[in-house]
Amino acid sequence: MKAFDFVILGSGVAGLTTGLKVAEHGTVAIVTKRKPNDSNTAWAQGGVACVTSAEDSFELHIQDTLTAGAGLCDPEAVRTIITEGPKAIQSLVDLGVHFDERVLEGGHRELDLGREGGHSKRRVLHYHDTTGREIEQRLLDAVARTANITVLEDHMGVDLITTGKLGFTTEDRVVGIYVLNEATGIVESIRTDRLIMATGGCGKVYLYSTNPDVATGDGVAMAWRAGASIANMEFIQFHPTCLFHPEEKSFLISEAIRGEGGKLVDAFGREFMARYHKLGALAPRDIVARAIDAEMKRTGAKCMYIDITHKPAHFLQERFPNIFETCARLNIDISRQPIPIVPAAHYQCGGIKTDLNGATTLRGLFAIGEVACTGLHGANRLASNSLLEALVLAGRCAEGLLKPKYSKYHNDVDLPEWRPGQAQHVDEMVVIFHNWDEIRRLMWDYVGIVRTNKRLQRASTRLRNLQREIQEFYWGFKITTEVLELRNLCTVASLIVDSALARKESRGLHFTLDYPDMNELHFHRDTILKRY
Repeated sequence: MKAFDFVILGSGVAGLTTGLKVAEHGTVAIVTKRKPNDSNTAWAQGGVACVTSAEDSFELHIQDTLTAGAGLCDPEAVRTIITEGPKAIQSLVDLGVHFDERVLEGGHRELDLGREGGHSKRRVLHYHDTTGREIEQRLLDAVARTANITVLEDHMGVDLITTGKLGFTTEDRVVGIYVLNEATGIVESIRTDRLIMATGGCGKVYLYSTNPDVATGDGVAMAWRAGASIANMEFIQFHPTCLFHPEEKSFLISEAIRGEGGKLVDAFGREFMARYHKLGALAPRDIVARAIDAEMKRTGAKCMYIDITHKPAHFLQERFPNIFETCARLNIDISRQPIPIVPAAHYQCGGIKTDLNGATTLRGLFAIGEVACTGLHGANRLASNSLLEALVLAGRCAEGLLKPKYSKYHNDVDLPEWRPGQAQHVDEMVVIFHNWDEIRRLMWDYVGIVRTNKRLQRASTRLRNLQREIQEFYWGFKITTEVLELRNLCTVASLIVDSALARKESRGLHFTLDYPDMNELHFHRDTILKRY
């Protein structure tokens, strides 16, 4: 049995930052189911929203966040995360993270800040259009230099081990986790009293997504099965501008393109966003995604377009090198041609319910980053607030983990070994792939940008049947990554549907034709789900 003072699931910005901050206080394991740089962080293009300019202010950033969140943000969470942002950014700079600068007259330099949808000022720090990759690499470099951190790559969490599951009558709390070693196929027990979920989101629960393949909602599913409260899973953000091309099905066209004047147009070059919002192409993401979806349905078009051809090629190559090169490889010259785009699932605004130190409702379990619901995002995330939240909460969580009430459990608990019983090797992988595909298609068709009660009920009925099938499969065959991801996808899909059915109004990212208006009197609240 392995044992660590801190076990972190996930190797994105939230997990790596927390690991670095607690490593001087004990042994740390960072568990990641693929390679360490396979994370949503590494795919983040736009940047980090943070107040660093004299022309900006905390109050403006706070107001922009509250407006985008459609009345469901937690004001304390918003203020705390935004005002502590500059300190978190400085910690990245101290690690060697580079942000783009521009040269002023006299040779002086200042941060080259971008602007994205919903922001009233330029405040997005970026490194070209690969900000996440830059941050991820610098954090991984720091982790590699830290002796007290063990990175367990190709290891996937299976389920939390709690005192309740072990038969203790004391307060239920986390004492460890079962982890699948993908190289050996063996499920190992890891002992810890402080488990941090930093597993990212669940974008792959939908057929079309901007997320990497690892985004299967594992952390939310494991926390749910362990009894932690889950909040606001009905609010799934669809990014308005995913590249529409058969060879690149998950490539994001950064919101920063619109921040630099990119126009949203149809196949004939006609702008349409003015009919939907006064901010036009820079409206919040929920509004832009619904507008594009409505235009596609109204005209029967397969996609809409972003037109940035008014900018010279040298500017686009320098500001958006990744987007420019990717499109060029697909024979799209973005300095001469509009970019074909469609909305795609992007970010979950709900997740494991936490306080502002990352603590969940289950003792010993913490959650940070996209997997957590702090109240920052409300009903719709403001662009580039995600990396900011992960950085700030990682620091706050690290401090919280050291408090006496989260110190080592007073009993030495021997964790039971995983018992596979009579489970056989998986004989037909086609069953897994079929169920995976069915879940993603029904979520796209029935639980997408625009919803109805009838569609949600159909999804709920089919998901209940799939859960029974998957449970039989889970207990009858030896565990593989594919089986675990399928199990988690189905669980998270069900949580999204149940949450959507519970919210009988339209607000932010949750839009239903049966209740097209906000209901401030009865439904200005969080949707909280708990298994027991």
